[in-house]
Amino acid sequence: MKKCKIAVYAISKNEEKYVKKWVNSMREADVIYVLDTGSNDETVKLLKEEGAIVQTKTFNPWRFDVARNESLAMVDEDVDICVCTDLDEVLLPGWRAELEKVFFSDHPTRYRYNYNWKLNAKDEPLVSFRLDNIHARTGYHWTHPVHEVLSYEKEETYGETNITLNHYPDPNKSRSSYLPLLELSVKEDPSDDRNLHYLGREYMFYQQYDKCIETLHHHLKCPKATWKDERCASMRFIARSYYAKNYLEETEFWYQKAIFEAPYLREPYLELASFYENQNEYSKAYENIKKALQIKEKSNSYINEEFAWNDSVYDILSLAAFYTGHYEEAITAIKEAIKLNPENSRYHQNYELMLPYSITSSHE
Repeated sequence: MKKCKIAVYAISKNEEKYVKKWVNSMREADVIYVLDTGSNDETVKLLKEEGAIVQTKTFNPWRFDVARNESLAMVDEDVDICVCTDLDEVLLPGWRAELEKVFFSDHPTRYRYNYNWKLNAKDEPLVSFRLDNIHARTGYHWTHPVHEVLSYEKEETYGETNITLNHYPDPNKSRSSYLPLLELSVKEDPSDDRNLHYLGREYMFYQQYDKCIETLHHHLKCPKATWKDERCASMRFIARSYYAKNYLEETEFWYQKAIFEAPYLREPYLELASFYENQNEYSKAYENIKKALQIKEKSNSYINEEFAWNDSVYDILSLAAFYTGHYEEAITAIKEAIKLNPENSRYHQNYELMLPYSITSSHE
């Protein structure tokens, strides 16, 4: 099979612990470029020792899009495919052959692949979606100060691949720059629906609930905000913010709106069920958690959340079933919760408390 020229490019800062694993997973490329933005550890030294082409440059003020564009500028013009990753990410082996297959059959300008954003200790995916930061060399540039995106000068064509990129983030890494950069991004382009959503979410993370609600209202009114999955998420975040403010009627209203917006997603049913459970409205909790469980597949977007697909689902079901008299179902559910999370002592305690009711009901 013919070969095309493939380059990996990235930005780095103080990521010495990731260098060797990252470079090893990128070696299928013809060349690896890294723009270091001010490391004061061994990152640059280790990258050079591993054969990467490294340049250093600091940016003041900091913007992710500017740094990414500087790193892309390092890539030779004769490169056919550019692979943009971060150093805390790992490509699974065989990715080059997959890219070449799609390149020679379809000649797309951009490529989609599997992105495991969060994995457990066994390397099993917890949050996954399709990402598309692999692209042709010419015509692309990065935009937005944070949550930067690739923009193309012409009409894009996409190639679908079976490539997998795993993410291993540093939990101690600060995200303190995100909020001011998101505020700047929205100021620069108030019509950008995606960053309005991200900004509202960030306000929620920082417990600035009034700002979250106001910003996400703007998102929902934005003419470009037509993607139902993301609109649903904005509605859920509004509901969470109202709940934090103890506005219970508004909380229920916005969770119900979220369900109406995207009834094919599990997350809003689960959050509404959890809300009802916390209000001791177990019949309503039972009704909604059963609807959540009817949805068997995650979406392929970043919207899917871990809590909707782990033991939390069966924890809520066990309690809702128990308090509505479905004792056998409660036992089955709590057993499933324990299977998924055996270290949770509360689950074991609940099992012991529920078991006599199950035995009694089975003999009636």
